[in-house]
Amino acid sequence: MPKNKFQRAIFALMTVIITVHAYVFYSLYVINGDTLMSITGESSVLSAINAQGGVMMFGNMLPIWAVVLVEFIFAYTLEMLVGSPVSFKLACRVFDPQKVHPVLFETAIICATAAIMCPAMSFIAAWIYYPYYAGFDLLTLLANWLKLVCFNFPFALLSQLFFIQPLVRTLFKAIFVRKSKAAAETAPSET
Repeated sequence: MPKNKFQRAIFALMTVIITVHAYVFYSLYVINGDTLMSITGESSVLSAINAQGGVMMFGNMLPIWAVVLVEFIFAYTLEMLVGSPVSFKLACRVFDPQKVHPVLFETAIICATAAIMCPAMSFIAAWIYYPYYAGFDLLTLLANWLKLVCFNFPFALLSQLFFIQPLVRTLFKAIFVRKSKAAAETAPSET
């Protein structure tokens, strides 16, 4: 798929843009939606978030766009520095990319990425969504982290395997195959 650092950065950018929006939606609507609506008495999750003044992050209420932006920055940085390179190395430990079918190798990379990114991002989320107004307790932080991993890992693995990565790979191929075909057509022919 990606053949150089620029393409890897674009691939990671596309993945993180889709993933962060999916996880914010999953966290706010699926996991916490009923609680938010019961606390505020609103009939929709978005109305409940607006009624409480946003989403609690860093001990303050922030609008959803700020939540998405903060999570995007953490996720993209982590993906570029740790997730992508380490998941590729882990997949190479199990499979030889020259000998195994590309779909199996890509699946191994996706599984390794989910296994790395989910606990790491859940740990970051445990810090940024911690209820600091109630005081800080390390055991509460660790319990929140474990809870987040348990909620997020099945969603992370399944959404990456069956939705996000197939979509990103299709879009990536469409963008970069088109560009490489256009470059080949404009290149002077050797005769």
